[in-house]
Amino acid sequence: SHFVDSGSYPEGLKEQVQKSLQTLESRAGCKFGDSENPLLVAVRAGARTSMPGMMDTVLNVGLNAKTVEALAEKSGDERFAYDSYRRFIQMYADVVLGIDSNHFEKMLRRAKQKRGVNEDHELRVEDLERLVRDYKTKVFVELGAEFPTDPQVQLWGAIGAVFKSCSSSRAKTYRELHDLSEE
Repeated sequence: SHFVDSGSYPEGLKEQVQKSLQTLESRAGCKFGDSENPLLVAVRAGARTSMPGMMDTVLNVGLNAKTVEALAEKSGDERFAYDSYRRFIQMYADVVLGIDSNHFEKMLRRAKQKRGVNEDHELRVEDLERLVRDYKTKVFVELGAEFPTDPQVQLWGAIGAVFKSCSSSRAKTYRELHDLSEE
């Protein structure tokens, strides 16, 4: 792919993404990164032919300390908001930042043990808030940098990771097995 070969995005991509984001904001009545009415997005590959499970996806891009509060307010469900944030940090850390997801799974298991529950949905808001803090701390320990809170930084990190996944060995093998072109 152009991104993997050159290390840069295809010409016009940034403008296309911003224009599409504005269209989405207009249609949804929400604004990406807004602290009162946030739009969250999923970043995924759009191959001509479906390649299930071959390319990475990052869900809930745009969540941070401010937008999670807005999501809790808008949804009326603080637990849902913090669980979404916890899941986003874990997915982003794995797919974009390259931190093994097992670190986060271990923390989740410990939180459930501490609470005396078996299922994720049985955790309380305060458990999920603590997990969000612990996940961010793990990112800092692993990378020496804070978890990105700027939605635009998150967006472009996710876009870069998805572009890279298009050239992953699993995607290449899938295309070869199914006689699909690289395009």
